[in-house]
Amino acid sequence: QNPRKTKLLAEKGARRGSMDVACLGDADLYEINQAGVFMPLDQKLVPNLANVLPKLQKSYSAPHIYSGKVIVYNAEKIKSPPTSYADLWDPQYKGKVGLVDLLYFQFIESAALISGGNAHNYEPGKAKLMELKKLGVKIYPSNEALAAALKSEEVWITIMWRARAVQWKKAGIPVDSAVPKEGATPIVFEMAIPNNAPDKDCAPLYLNAMLDPKAQIGFADKMGYVPTVKNAVLPPALKKLLDFTPEEQANFFIPDLGYIAKNNSAWLEWWNKEFKA
Repeated sequence: QNPRKTKLLAEKGARRGSMDVACLGDADLYEINQAGVFMPLDQKLVPNLANVLPKLQKSYSAPHIYSGKVIVYNAEKIKSPPTSYADLWDPQYKGKVGLVDLLYFQFIESAALISGGNAHNYEPGKAKLMELKKLGVKIYPSNEALAAALKSEEVWITIMWRARAVQWKKAGIPVDSAVPKEGATPIVFEMAIPNNAPDKDCAPLYLNAMLDPKAQIGFADKMGYVPTVKNAVLPPALKKLLDFTPEEQANFFIPDLGYIAKNNSAWLEWWNKEFKA
């Protein structure tokens, strides 16, 4: 369980919480919002919400940055770009597939999509992942540990956010990314204000500054994520590196956040007790 999620839920009933702003991935923030933790946001409170891309607008959060889940691979070892999540199960990559522990339900999702599952049924992904286990998949505790494994060539191929691939490539790791035919899954990192935030006057100002186009372009340049506002215009070379084409966006796999919130705990238990055992 994410420590920030645990703290937000534990402090829900407190008169004064410990966070002015909470930043988490969209699925986690959705789950916490279901518990009534966050205050509603609008353009009067955060004027720059007016520029947020329509597909990223929420009533309880402001989108910080976004990217998409893709296949990341060692371009020196794998000459032909992968085309499907199923490529990770290719026997030629036996012992060379690495996954990050933190993204357990995203991997269940990817495995489900090549096994007859859909946005409302990830169950087929479990059996498929057990096949990958038999092929010697390696599990890493952090993104940094996976990056080190890619650099040492212990791992050749993984599933990860495109933004991470950009960061790693900048750091000299020979990786490229490929959008699978199943569709990239967009990931939005969002910020919200708890109802019991200590400084409710300052928190909206922080969110508004975060959505400023200059800040958004800075996030893109330093972090590899796509801006969440329509008035942040990236330089063409950076846009090509980070963003998704109109065709790729049209083929995005859009997850059901309600389904994920309902099943997340059970998936984590399965991941720890069955898949990692």
